[in-house]
Amino acid sequence: MRNVSDTWTLLRLLRWSTEYFAGKGIENPRLDAELLLAHCLQLDRVGLYLNFDRPLIAAELDRIRPLVKRRGQREPLQYLLGCTEFWSLEFEVSPAVLIPRADTEVLVEEALSRAGDSGRLLDVGTGSGAIVISLASELPGWQCEGLEISPAALEVATRNAIRHGVAERVRLLQGDLAELPRQQYDLIVSNPPYIAAEEWEELMPEVRCFEPPTALLAGNDGLECYRKLSEQAPSRLNAGGWLLVEIGYRQAEVVQQLFAAAGLQELFVRKDYAGNPRVVGGCLN
Repeated sequence: MRNVSDTWTLLRLLRWSTEYFAGKGIENPRLDAELLLAHCLQLDRVGLYLNFDRPLIAAELDRIRPLVKRRGQREPLQYLLGCTEFWSLEFEVSPAVLIPRADTEVLVEEALSRAGDSGRLLDVGTGSGAIVISLASELPGWQCEGLEISPAALEVATRNAIRHGVAERVRLLQGDLAELPRQQYDLIVSNPPYIAAEEWEELMPEVRCFEPPTALLAGNDGLECYRKLSEQAPSRLNAGGWLLVEIGYRQAEVVQQLFAAAGLQELFVRKDYAGNPRVVGGCLN
């Protein structure tokens, strides 16, 4: 792409980028190429297809080239685009926050299924704010809080809350999950760090090399955050309140044991749509 003198049409660049991404081991090379080019050219994907024969000018190629290179180095597409979709909402993301995944939407579903008309909710390790903002958008009668240790992540979450019109009902707090706010909640939800140290090298380069380690790693066994949450939940939940957490696919049994030891009842495991255990929940009766 750098050393040609003939014309680059949009379709030619799309094909070249797709082959380049495929050679770098990227899972969905054509989709990533389409999304990246559409972003750079300020088109939607339909507009991309309608302009396949359009020649690209030098300024457009100069804008696209470094982003194609960065994606080829396995930098996450969402960071290059500056946003991602979660719960049918668009969220700003940056390297300061974990990228929200579609699998986490089952945590939102479980929280909604246990929410009445009003209550108080805490999202622990809120990151971009995707979980708490999605819940606030569905629960207008609830007061919602998001706890996050990273000031940079809180800035992203604040902008997302403003973007989606819930800033007045979502209170964002800086703090560590080792000391939850001394309030009573009807729902405590969390997608905490749950990667064990020994699993680090198994992660995809997009995750291992670019996403914030503090949002991923949780001690030698990956259970550190679940211990802290289960220990504190009984003193932070109202009677009938729920603690709901996302888990790694091998952690369902041991997290249930932690919840049971803390006195939580009505324990359950919810699988994601790929059939993997994804959420563990328990109630304070």
